[in-house]
Amino acid sequence: MATACAFGLTACADFEGIGGGYSADKTYDRGFDKKHLSQLQAGIWVDPNGCDHWIIDDGVEGYLSQRLDKYGKPVCSGIAQPTYTAGDFKGGSNVRDPN
Repeated sequence: MATACAFGLTACADFEGIGGGYSADKTYDRGFDKKHLSQLQAGIWVDPNGCDHWIIDDGVEGYLSQRLDKYGKPVCSGIAQPTYTAGDFKGGSNVRDPN
């Protein structure tokens, strides 16, 4: 049991230097096909309230952030019906996503 727990905790290990932790720079995808997030394609997911969220899926990891106007208010564009997506948010990655 102890061995299984120790092995399971290796998933939390620091892969960018012992004791250093992950970089504070969150603009890079650290998955199999490491690249700057600007190289991935974003789409829009519409939440149940009808407001937009930027969504990126690189096949292994996913990214989501609320779409805001210049005043910090939610954008509710009506681009798709609630709980649906618009755009090729799985583009920009070589990792095949079966969904």
